[in-house]
Amino acid sequence: MLFKKLINFLDTYKKKDPASRSYIEILLCYPGVHSIFLHKISNKIWKLKLKILARFFSHFARFITGIEIHPAVQIGENLFIDHGMGIVIGETTVIGNNVTLYQGVTLGGTSSAKTKRHPTLKDNVIVGAGAKILGPIVIGKNSKIGANSVVTKNIPSNTTIVGVPGRIIENDSTDGAGI
Repeated sequence: MLFKKLINFLDTYKKKDPASRSYIEILLCYPGVHSIFLHKISNKIWKLKLKILARFFSHFARFITGIEIHPAVQIGENLFIDHGMGIVIGETTVIGNNVTLYQGVTLGGTSSAKTKRHPTLKDNVIVGAGAKILGPIVIGKNSKIGANSVVTKNIPSNTTIVGVPGRIIENDSTDGAGI
């Protein structure tokens, strides 16, 4: 079961990155993969209520990968982080299955309140390089956020967003499902 999940995860990288050559290369040379594996460990430590140790471990992971993921973040299956340097993912972020993040993405908060203050990305979302998604908003499934866009409002499913502030340029939602 675990081996099958690992192969499925590595297949995600193989399919989404045309430069990948082998599973060994992906395991040894992809900081996105390293950051996700290390996050799984820090997240387990966090759930054991060893919060300082979990934060220290996530800080170590950031140091070696250039990708900052708070230990409390909830990540679905097959997150693909491509050229992840500079990615920041805040504490109350929820990431669905088959999400793609490119370098420099911020999934950040807009408040210091101890509530849900970071975004939720539903399944199959793609976030372009340098995009900022801020606040306790929801990005609907199958949506695309263009490079360097700034998004501060809920986005319906099957939508393409570009610009500062982010604006809808395409919405293929035919099922009326919304977010």
